[in-house]
Amino acid sequence: MSELFKVVADYEPAGDQAEAIDLLAAGVESGFERQTLKGVTGSGKTFTMAKIIEKVQRPTLVLSHNKTLAAQLFREFTSFFPHNAVGYFVSTYDYYQPEAYVPGKDLYIEKDADINEEIDRLRLYASFALMERRDVIIVATVSCIFGLGNPMSLRDMRKTFKVGEVFKHKQDIEQMVRMQYERNDMVLKRGSFRLHGDVLEIHPSYLENAVRIKIAWDEIESIAWFEPLTGEILSEETSLTLYPAKQFVMPPEQVKSAIARI
Repeated sequence: MSELFKVVADYEPAGDQAEAIDLLAAGVESGFERQTLKGVTGSGKTFTMAKIIEKVQRPTLVLSHNKTLAAQLFREFTSFFPHNAVGYFVSTYDYYQPEAYVPGKDLYIEKDADINEEIDRLRLYASFALMERRDVIIVATVSCIFGLGNPMSLRDMRKTFKVGEVFKHKQDIEQMVRMQYERNDMVLKRGSFRLHGDVLEIHPSYLENAVRIKIAWDEIESIAWFEPLTGEILSEETSLTLYPAKQFVMPPEQVKSAIARI
């Protein structure tokens, strides 16, 4: 659910911050392509930017030149905007070794990579938040300029569950598999689902909590978010929109069309 950007802080702009906020916000509204905010370390530039976002009420991309600064900005914007969607979009690799060949030794080095699961979750959350709401701030590094899956494909692959609607066991399970969710009836991990009798549990790959869907006589009886480790119920919902477990997914029609062209 989209809300207005609202800064939550124990202090208000001080010194020349108020003037900077008004001038830069007016520049954004006037369509200026470039503006610069100068300030020494610790002068409150991030807070000033947060107040500008609150004033102009527009989705915002904050681009950083490295992961360390991006992580710091993500924490700060998350604290300033607790009721809005703040995403973190950086490279998922903790370690990456590209494939290589050393002619002098006739040595082939295979590609190797170690993906950070938490960063992967945050990347997915950032992508899907952009599709659902306008009160979004994405803190990213230059990895955001590289090609990703087609946003239209992601949007077309989402699945909506509503209380009172019919649950089509075979079709709905097959669709979740096409969305790259793995069935694991033993362990409910991120990006998986399990079905025990009339209870379907899904752990979306982009969220920390899981969802439990109870089915009665092929009809969805209830939808509830719960804590995966403790099983504690967090909230009851009337509907759920589930996005793919991975960014690189494609509707079956596009897959068939691509195979035919190949």
